[in-house]
Amino acid sequence: MRYTTQMDAAKKGIITNEMKTVSEKEGIDVNRLRELVAKGRIVIPANKNHKNLSPEGVGEGLRTKINVNLGISKDCPDVEKELEKVRVALDMKAEAIMDLSSFGKTETFRRKLVEMSPAMIGTVPIYDAVGFYDKELQDITAEEFLKVVEKHARDGVDFVTIHAGINRETATTFKRNKRLTNIVSRGGSLMYAWMELNQQENPFYQYFDELLEICQEYDLTLSLGDALRPGSIHDATDASQIKELIILGELTLRAWEKNVQVMIEGPGHMAINEIPANIVLEKKLCHGAPFYVLGPIVTDVAPGYDHITSAIGGAIAASYGADFLCYVTPAEHLRLPTMEDMKEGIIASKIAAHAGDIAKNIKGAREWDHAMSRARQQLNWEKMFQLAIDPEKARRYRAESQPEHEDSCTMCGKMCSMRNMNKVMEGKNINLLREDA
Repeated sequence: MRYTTQMDAAKKGIITNEMKTVSEKEGIDVNRLRELVAKGRIVIPANKNHKNLSPEGVGEGLRTKINVNLGISKDCPDVEKELEKVRVALDMKAEAIMDLSSFGKTETFRRKLVEMSPAMIGTVPIYDAVGFYDKELQDITAEEFLKVVEKHARDGVDFVTIHAGINRETATTFKRNKRLTNIVSRGGSLMYAWMELNQQENPFYQYFDELLEICQEYDLTLSLGDALRPGSIHDATDASQIKELIILGELTLRAWEKNVQVMIEGPGHMAINEIPANIVLEKKLCHGAPFYVLGPIVTDVAPGYDHITSAIGGAIAASYGADFLCYVTPAEHLRLPTMEDMKEGIIASKIAAHAGDIAKNIKGAREWDHAMSRARQQLNWEKMFQLAIDPEKARRYRAESQPEHEDSCTMCGKMCSMRNMNKVMEGKNINLLREDA
């Protein structure tokens, strides 16, 4: 039996090779997985032209995945430098990489990225449109916007961020409800500007059915962008954000009718206490579609440390049901991330994702922590390094400060609680002062 997309196959009762791979990775029954894909609660972004993809599932009952944003810009156009970041991100087991390139040889970078990456690849086609056509934003036509999406799909990207929820209706809501930071989404601000300059409807909203046809042809997953995500805690959970979320829920149902897979993107900057309610709202208004969040960044006053503010919010969001975390680096709001910025952002996001998985009782999450605890109790340093989220840093810290006694560290020495409890539990004496202890 033939099928067009993973969702189409799932609805027809077909178990695809991609479903089998995800089932094995997650330890979930493949028939249960298929049912959730059919319902739209799990997506498997897998473009037909991404030949070396190792598929991942995003959604209900699965491990929380992380995404790494990379790409060239006008100020930093070095393709090879960004590709080296890609190699490191893949070595660090990032499940997704988003190409946010906005200048220069975007096609070259994107094609190399797809060719080399077993991780799923995402893009934001509107970023590419200005450079692709060498036109000012106002002069790009609706048809041309759609052609850029098709170009990215043909190149093999697995999901695209499309800001279809900021239509004339949501723009009116935005104008009526003043914000402290207006529209901070880059793609959202470009789409709003295009609508205002041309006094026309958002092309991605107006021609949503044509967009779905492209998605069907390549099995391209839609990541419905949050153009009106809050860029400050002041603007969180306001009328503009919620109005757009309602529209995204309506678009989700339209996409599912055409068997197109959908993720919903979410905030943004947000106080800790608002995060649980936002997860409930998204899941309710968008019918259980997987939720893909940037952060949330829980305070606005920590430039240089936003990998931490984001990890705090990401852990809370994941624990309440967010499915996919977009990493944030220390360079957020300040510059294009360096290699070290990227590494720190990946580790922070992986910690947040795993913390959320523990709370969600995802299969294997707690067992990982239990294994680490056993290694600590046994003072098995090599095992601890192997189990660490960042083995390289753990090994380096240990090597930089060698203890007098191998079964301790330089923090506690012979007063190490693990060391002494092991001795006591074995019926041995504890000598803290003598050299022979």
